[in-house]
Amino acid sequence: MASFLIVAIDGGAASGKSSTSRALSERFNFLHVDTGSYYRAITAELLSRDFTVATLAAVPAALPSLVFGTRVNVRSAQMEIGGRVIPETEIRGAEVTAAVSHFAAVPEVRAALLTYQRGQADVARAHGFGGLIMEGRDIGSVIFPNADLRFFLFADVEARTQRRALEGRADAIAERDRLDATRKTAPLTIPVGATAIDSTYLNLEQVVDKISGFIAAKLA
Repeated sequence: MASFLIVAIDGGAASGKSSTSRALSERFNFLHVDTGSYYRAITAELLSRDFTVATLAAVPAALPSLVFGTRVNVRSAQMEIGGRVIPETEIRGAEVTAAVSHFAAVPEVRAALLTYQRGQADVARAHGFGGLIMEGRDIGSVIFPNADLRFFLFADVEARTQRRALEGRADAIAERDRLDATRKTAPLTIPVGATAIDSTYLNLEQVVDKISGFIAAKLA
C-alpha cells in the first residue's frame, strides 16, 4: 500500500488541469500545487517592478531578490514572494495572462523554481497530506519525471477558448500553446509513459473519475 503519492498533471491552457487537480486533492486529501500560479505570481511581481516582455534579458539579475515561501491554505500550496501571496485577481488579470508565457520561457526563471517546486512534496508530507498533486506544463517531464502517476490533459483549441469565455476571461490559447511548446527550456510536451486524456468532450466529473481510478489502484 502506497503511503504517499506524487501525481503529475500536465496540459495546455484551459485543458482542465486546475479544476481536475482541485477535485482530486479534495477526494484523496492530497496537497494541490498549481505551478502555473507560481509563474503568474513571478510575472506579476516582475511587472510591478517595471519589467516587460521587451526587457526579459534583465530578468535573471532580479531573480535573487525574489524570496519564495509557501502558505498552505486548506489543500492548496500558495506561493509567497517576500512573505506576500499575490491575490488571484492580480495573477489572473489580462496583463499577467498576456505576459506569463514569455516570462516562463526565461531559462533562469524555470531554474529558480525547480527546487522550490520539488520541495512542495516535503511541504505536503509535513502537513500530513496523503500525497501531492501538482499541475503544470513540465511536471511529468522535468519536475517529477518519476512521479507515481503522470497524466497529460488536452482538448481542442475551440473547446478551451469556450471554457475561458465561460469563465469571463480572454486568453490567446493557440498563441500560448505555441510559446509553451516551442520554448527551449522545459517545453510543453506529453511525457513519455504518461497517460494522455482528451477532455474535449468530457465533463469535469468524468475526467476526475477517470484519474481517480488510477490513484485508487495505486493506493490499494
